[in-house]
Amino acid sequence: MSTGPLVVSVPSASWARALGPLDGAEVVVWDGRGDAPDPGPVLVVPEYVATPDLSRLPAATRWVQLLTIGFDGVREQLPAGVALCNAAGVHETSTAELAVGLTVAALRGLDDDARRMATGTWGPSRRTSLADRCVLVVGWGGVGRATAARLAPFECSVTAVGTRARVQDGVPVHAVEELPELLPRHDVVVLACPLTDRTRGLAGREFLAALPDGALVVNVARGPVVDTAALVAELRTGRLRAALDVTDPEPLPAGHELWTLPGVLVTPHVGGNSTAFRPRMVALLREQVARLVAGQEPRNVVSAAS
Repeated sequence: MSTGPLVVSVPSASWARALGPLDGAEVVVWDGRGDAPDPGPVLVVPEYVATPDLSRLPAATRWVQLLTIGFDGVREQLPAGVALCNAAGVHETSTAELAVGLTVAALRGLDDDARRMATGTWGPSRRTSLADRCVLVVGWGGVGRATAARLAPFECSVTAVGTRARVQDGVPVHAVEELPELLPRHDVVVLACPLTDRTRGLAGREFLAALPDGALVVNVARGPVVDTAALVAELRTGRLRAALDVTDPEPLPAGHELWTLPGVLVTPHVGGNSTAFRPRMVALLREQVARLVAGQEPRNVVSAAS
């Protein structure tokens, strides 16, 4: 076993500067594209993208620390002996902020008003308030709970849906199987669940058809949680509205119908990409390194070494 410092790779010089010196560790810059540094990093921090390419991991690597909460498409790339950690605790606040912001903007027509500014058009109209709405939050992990906490002051009712029925911190959580009964009673659906085999295409034709006329679908989860074709079909009729931070495909190509359909607000997958991200991620990375140097398991292990 090596007695030297723990080698940690980060994807850019700016991340290395932000981390600063770390006791018992050597920080190197490697974005995963070229040859890995020598000696190879034991802890690899890939670049900040939804699904980083881990095909060039060196033999020395034992841990991969993502800069994202989601890890779909990552675990499958890991060679034997490499464990995966996500960034739980880093992005929840910012993503919940955006979920609420998208909800308010879409309900109150702020995107329409912003477009009218380009032509100097004064077009007042009565819009839907978040107050007194019934909001269904699908996914009761960190993002879902943070979103619900920020919705509470808006005087709306919030219903929680998770993978299984339970009471968590005093909140009744409904099972996914209850969605057919819940959807018709809710004006807004916020999708905040991870992308898994079970949630892929969850918001499909039957899901969307069960929503009442005028309902708003907000997606801050992953694009494939929504069946895009089914959503577009509903949006064409004007029956539903959508506010989407994630899409399928992603990036959303120029000319895609979602750019121009009425009642649609799109942001470019920026839920966690706020000023809160870097300092919170740096704090997590420092803790992870300290744990590894001390011989402890790091936090947020989502896939153990096989």
